[in-house]
Amino acid sequence: MTRQIRDVMSSRTASVEPMTTVTRAARLMRDQDIGDVLVAYDSDLFGVLTDRDIVLRAVAEGCDPDVTTVGSVCTPPPVATLAPDDTTDHAVELMRRYAVRRIPVVERGGCPVGIVSLGDLAATEDPRSALAEISGAAPNR
Repeated sequence: MTRQIRDVMSSRTASVEPMTTVTRAARLMRDQDIGDVLVAYDSDLFGVLTDRDIVLRAVAEGCDPDVTTVGSVCTPPPVATLAPDDTTDHAVELMRRYAVRRIPVVERGGCPVGIVSLGDLAATEDPRSALAEISGAAPNR
């Protein structure tokens, strides 16, 4: 069943500026129990920083997270985005094309308003699927 992104997206997002340190962004992810932050400057989306980006582009490369900026390790522009009125089918198409698990949702003018994840889409298609259950489970702490 095709739905609009506004019906499945999470508006519970966090944003940081490109000059924010990786350490600060990681703590924000931990404190808000999220796996990504939007990297924005003056309400314009610059990139997306995921927990995977931190591991592969900062830690594995030996970067000091206290001085390394998120702008230097985030998924770089251009970032695939969706609008709130786009369809879930379009989201799946973009995730396949760009091999990503999360796509920011932006309003006209590029202002970020949310994010849609592979788990959000799985829960929409089949709320009893393993991916939907995993995505909805409480975090391990």
